[in-house]
Amino acid sequence: MQINILAGGPEELLPNLNDYIGDREIWVGVDRGVYTLIKKNITPKIAFGDFDSVSEEEYMLIEGFVKDLKRYKPEKNETDMELALNWAIEQKPDQIRIFGASGGRLDHFLANVQLMVTPLMETNSCNIFLIDKQNIISLKGPGSYKINKREDKKYVSFVPLTLHVKGLTLDGFKYPLKNRHISIGSTLCISNELISDNGTFSFSEGILLVIRSND
Repeated sequence: MQINILAGGPEELLPNLNDYIGDREIWVGVDRGVYTLIKKNITPKIAFGDFDSVSEEEYMLIEGFVKDLKRYKPEKNETDMELALNWAIEQKPDQIRIFGASGGRLDHFLANVQLMVTPLMETNSCNIFLIDKQNIISLKGPGSYKINKREDKKYVSFVPLTLHVKGLTLDGFKYPLKNRHISIGSTLCISNELISDNGTFSFSEGILLVIRSND
């Protein structure tokens, strides 16, 4: 089972959502993202939000399409995305993809990135991906990982999300590293590229933000 969550970010930054439709996918709408899903002929299984970003007419349409609709007051401790992501994690899917969460307001974008930290810290495994038209973002904890080359996302950047990432080794990259310690704020690992069909990266301590991008 895979869960796809669509938030209310700018539609022009969305990838083609039809590429992510399949028999194993469950769709979740967040606030205006629910309306966007309906417009794209995708019916979400469940929806979360205060729905302050849709009109009354749009909300009536949402009510008619979504059977499990969780509406909250705007004054609450969690963002709509946090409520949706917590629900998704409880379903124990193989993978969670988040769309519409990386454009528009920067405070929401940074909060959405940090929402991926808790499941990573609890299990040292985080199959959550934040995806837009230009980027695929994930978090990794200490370990060794294989990474495959993608022509549509040729740049690979590694950004420390903790004060230090220790023992970073990159093999199969244009700019390899061997057991380097990287501190937060460093741009050493921005815009690297794989030189063959696949490569590996590993580190012993910290949290890495892995960003695959195209221009």
